[in-house]
Amino acid sequence: MDRKRGLNRAKDFSFVNPWIRYFLFFFSFVFWVFSLLIVAVGVYAKIQKATDAVRNTFLIDPAVILIVVGVVMFFITFCGCIGALRQNIRLLKTFSLSLTLVFLTQLAIAVLGFFYSEQTRDALGKFVKKAVVHYRDDLDLQNLMDHIQKEFQCCGWNNYTDWSWNLYFNCTHENPSSERCAVPYSCCAPVPGETVINTMCGFGVQTMSHLEANKSIYAAGCMDKAAMWIESHLLLVGALALGTALPQEAQVDLPAR
Repeated sequence: MDRKRGLNRAKDFSFVNPWIRYFLFFFSFVFWVFSLLIVAVGVYAKIQKATDAVRNTFLIDPAVILIVVGVVMFFITFCGCIGALRQNIRLLKTFSLSLTLVFLTQLAIAVLGFFYSEQTRDALGKFVKKAVVHYRDDLDLQNLMDHIQKEFQCCGWNNYTDWSWNLYFNCTHENPSSERCAVPYSCCAPVPGETVINTMCGFGVQTMSHLEANKSIYAAGCMDKAAMWIESHLLLVGALALGTALPQEAQVDLPAR
């Protein structure tokens, strides 16, 4: 009789608590689906750029980065899903180790960004300058720069005259472009009650003073705007970092039951 009970207990024994098991499976499944979406978006972007013959000026194609990130996420979440569902200790350990590496990488990037803030700002400045120079050449850079300027209500990195770095917007007399001394429409400030959008509101503003230009565009540079945003949202940035790290740490400890 005791032997029969022992066999039943051994049969029902689980290395992972059922509640933790279901939570781990649900958490992994959600991110598993999300990883598939990332891969799909990356593949679509890559095909679209190849079809439209869009030039890429990034060191690494953003579409390729999306695909790689999606594949890595798929592998990690697959280990979590199947490991929790089948109670496979090897897969759970792989899942735990992968999350630990991701967490340590995030932590290292945060620490390096804090201690090397000046170098980080210089690197961002070089990236924005590259985005300005190749604004008309790379659709990814154009969309990114437009989003930054609209979101932060800024123009250029230092100020709106930075757009002279671009071949089309260069404000020299030798420039034959019709957009000479202009800035992109994403720099323009919306006019209240305007029924017809003036997409040419940035034309000629580089010849104006800062006070005059500020009447039609966001004349402030994105460098100051980004610094102000970070300073005013330190608690939010910290909360997001903590909110990202805690679930990962919780998941790391789950299989070690």
